[in-house]
Amino acid sequence: VQLQASGGGLVQAGGSLRLSCAASGSTFSINTMGWYRQAPGKQHELVAGIRSGSSTTYADSVKGRFTISRDNAKNTVSLQMNSLKPEDTGVYYCHYRSIYMGNEYWGQGTQVTVSS
Repeated sequence: VQLQASGGGLVQAGGSLRLSCAASGSTFSINTMGWYRQAPGKQHELVAGIRSGSSTTYADSVKGRFTISRDNAKNTVSLQMNSLKPEDTGVYYCHYRSIYMGNEYWGQGTQVTVSS
């Protein structure tokens, strides 16, 4: 499975950005896709995830501000990020995991910078 991420960039606090990720190759029908981030000086953390059945999970810090969605037919996942804060700054990584097989894959990171 190959993951191609897009989006990210520089935005002022309170602004919005949208990240997208497309999975290609030998994908699995039952899977979870999501976004992790690596912020400076902080641990790698799950930002949001969504299963192929559309159940979602969010980090507490982004609940109410970020929305994850997916298109199963296109094997894509998107993260709409609103009301961005400087602490949202980091490198965001698309993640894909086969729920039954356990295989997991990572996309290239995309930088999100929120200025105060």
